[in-house]
Amino acid sequence: MSREIGQSRWHAWWVNGALVALAVFALLPLLWMVSVSFMPRGEASHFPPPFLPSMATLANYRELFATTGMGRNFVNSLLFSGAITLGSLLVNAMAGYAFAKLRFRGRERIFQALLAALVVPAQVAMLPLFLLMKQLGLVNTGWGVIVPALATVFGIFLVRQYARSIPDELLEAARIDGAGELRIFFRIVLPMLKPVLVTLAIFTFLGAWNDFMWPLIVLTDQKQYTLPVALASLSREHIMDVELMMAGAVVTVLPVLLLFLLLQRYYIQGLLLGSVKG
Repeated sequence: MSREIGQSRWHAWWVNGALVALAVFALLPLLWMVSVSFMPRGEASHFPPPFLPSMATLANYRELFATTGMGRNFVNSLLFSGAITLGSLLVNAMAGYAFAKLRFRGRERIFQALLAALVVPAQVAMLPLFLLMKQLGLVNTGWGVIVPALATVFGIFLVRQYARSIPDELLEAARIDGAGELRIFFRIVLPMLKPVLVTLAIFTFLGAWNDFMWPLIVLTDQKQYTLPVALASLSREHIMDVELMMAGAVVTVLPVLLLFLLLQRYYIQGLLLGSVKG
């Protein structure tokens, strides 16, 4: 018996050690990026490249915000991502609830058409979407970035699957008491959707923050650039300034990494609840 317990513990130590080694290997590029951002100018170009700075300095971060306008781009990303997240939660929640609980003609066919749109690459829709934004006068504006992202098929599907678990008897009782559909949605349905909405908020914010292609297409003024677009333009202008580019990469990655670490419990809980109740 003791021998089996010892073998089980040895197996657990071996598995955990392998997982830790793989995690360190996966995080190695991220750690090197952070290390390079603190190196003096030109040190990362040495061969072999050092892993740790000979003398840590914040000069790259000071130059990043003082001369490149990255601070303004950071605010742009924060405003755009926040607006997209809040607007997307409202739109997707209302649409998902409607597909789950409201009865109207063609409901299933419309939902199937939405699901079919998932197989269409997003790049295919960018040209007609850009022409539409041009007709609306939203090119090179923040609304041109925000409006197309307010409704997503994935968000509608995720909310619909979760909203199907809401008892119909509860909604009918509210209607009998004289509550309108908007009041039912905001007072009863929306609080019950909280777990899946937290999951959707994380997905949406991460996607909006990391989005590169669409802001690059719809924005032409550097003052309107988001962080990923500004980082790409920074690499063109300072191609030899590896330390400066790594500092920009850290500024771009760090907020979403902290957000995920802080909310990962709600993220996993929402996915599990959605998979069980959907």
